[in-house]
Parts: sequence; structure tokens; C-alpha cells
Amino acid sequence: MTFRPYASLARCLPVALFITAVLGGRTMAGDAEKYTLRYRFQPGEVLRWDVVHRGHVRTTFGGATKATETVSKSVKVWRVKEVRDDRSATFEQSVEDVDMWQKLTGRDEIRYNSRNDKKPPSGFEDAAKRVGVPLVRVTLDSRGKTLKRENLVSSPTTDNQGELTIPLPEGPVAVGETWSEEHDLNLPLEQGGIKKILILQSFTLSGVKTGVATIEIANRILTPVSNPALEAKLIERESRGTVRFDVDAGRILSQQTDLDKRVVGFRGPESCLQYLTRSTETLLPDVPAVAQRPKQ
Repeated sequence: MTFRPYASLARCLPVALFITAVLGGRTMAGDAEKYTLRYRFQPGEVLRWDVVHRGHVRTTFGGATKATETVSKSVKVWRVKEVRDDRSATFEQSVEDVDMWQKLTGRDEIRYNSRNDKKPPSGFEDAAKRVGVPLVRVTLDSRGKTLKRENLVSSPTTDNQGELTIPLPEGPVAVGETWSEEHDLNLPLEQGGIKKILILQSFTLSGVKTGVATIEIANRILTPVSNPALEAKLIERESRGTVRFDVDAGRILSQQTDLDKRVVGFRGPESCLQYLTRSTETLLPDVPAVAQRPKQ
């Protein structure tokens, strides 16, 4: 799950994402206990996550250093519309509310809370329009692969969106086993054209305790990139994280993704770009809630 901080709503509200899963089966292979992980949904089910993203971006260029700090908190909602015999399911994703804060060097801080503020400040208008409305309709198979995706609102870009949840292994896995997925990224070049970048996502079952599996995630760029300007565009892609997955109940309980990376020379030898971010998601109790907009 790849979780990107936020030029569009996807950047302001980490949407990296994550859902319910099928009852995890257990098998024994020799001395190693194995676990079968599969996604499962119930028609009419409503899943809600508390999502928090904190970011600090520091840029040095032309003798000046600028820093951007952001904090965004939101509640992500998935409403299951249909479940088929093959366990694939269709759901709609929305955002129930947002609470956003941003501070740039030399500027006043900006805040927006969708529950309290009738009008969003400049720069947060797009996020405000996306609160309380279905954003995307997705059909997933039982391993988390996207079979169909339909954007329900206009989006600045529909390319390189990635999966909405982590892929689960094809067969049973034991603690210590790893599975992986490769993804192509189309990277626009400043001189025109596109460079294809191959990204490897690896997932390791690091432990299972009292029915909760811990899965370690690592994203790695496989395509050789020696140009710092291109490295800067890819800086958000090499994150690491941890997912807690309830094997018996079939739910991702929580996840955390961290990034701490620096690129030197992206705009000349004296330039430097540093990203320090953390994104978390926590499954909320099953309490009915209605998305709200502030009264006009």
C-alpha cells in the first residue's frame, strides 16, 4: 500500500488503504505453521479508519532553505456494495471528515477542519470538495488485486494510482516467508517523454501472536536511476512500514509507513531535498456514522 503526501486529495489524505479479509486458514507444513490470508467482505458492511499523516520536507536550493510541515487527519470510509461468489467485492470509498494543518517557511500557518469551517482556506478547496461524497468505486478480488476501478469525482491525475490495499500471498505462508509484487511507474521527464520505473514491493510475515499477524513492507526501486533530478521525483516511493492483520476476523487492524530520505544535487551541486514522513491508519470500532459537511 503505497500511502503519497498529497498534492491532490490522495496526497492530503493518505489513502494507502486497507480492508477486511477472509478467515485466515492455518495449515502445518513440517514444523512450520502456515497461514492463508484472504480478503472477505459482507454486503452492506461499512469500514472506517482513522488516518494520520505527518510530513516535513526541507529543500535547499539557490542558497536558500525552505521547509514545509504538514499534518492531516481524516476518517476514511469504505461502503461494501456487492459481494460475489468468488469473494470479490465492490465498495465505494469516501472521506468522512478532515483536519489539516500546513506551515511553510516565511508564511503563516494554514488550518482547515471540515466539521467546523464553512469555507476552506486557499489551497484546501479541492480537499473540501471531496469530503462526504463517494470518491471511487473499486472491485477487489480475495487477494486484494484491483479488478475494476471507477473514479466518481474528477481527479488531477488517474495515472500511477497503485493498489488501495496490500496484496496477500497466493498460498499459505509461514512466519519469515516473503511475497512480492512489481509495479510500473510512468515518470514524466522535464525534457519531455516518459521513463518507465520498476518498483518492487515486498511483504514479509514477521510474526503471528494471539491471532494477529505482523507484516513488514518495503518498497524498492529496481530501475537504475543515477540522475538526482529523477531521484527527487521518486523520493516518496521508497518507504517502509508495518501492518497488523487479524487473521481470524480477517481485518487489517492498523498500519504505519515511514520515510526518511535525502537527495543531494537534484538542482545543482549545492541543492538538497529531504523527506521525513509518517502515515498511520487505525481501524475504528463498528459504529454507524454519517458523513457531514459544514453548514453553509
